[in-house]
Amino acid sequence: MTLADLRKLAIRRQIRIRFPLRNGMECVVSEHGVAQVPALKGVPDFNLEEELAAAAGFVLDPVGAGKAPSAKSASPAATLDREALAALVGSGAAAQAGEHEEE
Repeated sequence: MTLADLRKLAIRRQIRIRFPLRNGMECVVSEHGVAQVPALKGVPDFNLEEELAAAAGFVLDPVGAGKAPSAKSASPAATLDREALAALVGSGAAAQAGEHEEE
């Protein structure tokens, strides 16, 4: 699973994916596929791909809660381990391949 895979998943599902970095910060992949480290104040001394490889837990936040008429109708954030997220990424890739074969 790579950062590009997470970006595609975030865009396709319209979710934000958060995971902790080893230095205590957190990376957020937005629903637009942009990976950001909000607490970063300068040039990073780490590689996000390496940090992703070391991450064990991920939080998937649904986007659009503010757009819904009732905030209560929005789904809660889901916490996944690496294996569950990899399966989700893999199922999305398989679905995309199937869509392209039908065209």
